[in-house]
Amino acid sequence: MKQESSLDRRAFLKGAAAGGAAASSIGSSATPAAAQGSAPPGAAPPPQPAAPGYMFLRSDEAAFVEALVDAMIPADEFSPKGTDIGINIYIDRALASGWGKGDRLYMQGPWKTGTANQGYQLALTPAQLWRAGIEATNAHCEKALGEPFDQLAPAQRNQVLTDLDAGRVTFDGGLPARVFWGVAYQNVIEGMFADPIYGGNQGMAGWKMVGFPGVLETNRNRVLSTRNKRYEADPVSIADMS
Repeated sequence: MKQESSLDRRAFLKGAAAGGAAASSIGSSATPAAAQGSAPPGAAPPPQPAAPGYMFLRSDEAAFVEALVDAMIPADEFSPKGTDIGINIYIDRALASGWGKGDRLYMQGPWKTGTANQGYQLALTPAQLWRAGIEATNAHCEKALGEPFDQLAPAQRNQVLTDLDAGRVTFDGGLPARVFWGVAYQNVIEGMFADPIYGGNQGMAGWKMVGFPGVLETNRNRVLSTRNKRYEADPVSIADMS
């Protein structure tokens, strides 16, 4: 993977744990206009069908997510690209699930800016955050570069993601760009390394890349037999055990 054409994968993996921290350490009292919709008071906006093959994402949102995961996980000597691993499918399933709907989130307010140790503070479910974040990122790209994110050249996409990561992007409407980026980053990490039954990590590509053996009950005997050597094992998924 050439550093000048894509995000540095070593830096990406090194910062995996930090990605979720950005989502949990920043709060806001704003409810972005992108999440509120433009329907008249009392009238729900007409439902839009998901993109073919997706449970939650609409066509434009699916295009964004596919471009995002391929920019963050490009095909190289370490692994296939993000869409070939199914990270986009993992994200879609997560957003369609109880997690995406905020089933375990307290959603009654008050919505005030939180401190670093107070966790997620937005008046948005994860699915709503993704939907609003995609819209806001595309608006930023169109304003700054003339095209939505999925239509940008690879180098431009990487620059947008680098700017999001560095906190150099401000969304119109009040949505905290850093919070959206933190959740998106964390979801990509999850899709890369979660068990394949959840849609991502197809072919156990993420596990093979880092040498993770999967869900075997114990690897003690194998570890002992490879002392002072590189530990290698064919990973085993939940489906393999059933």
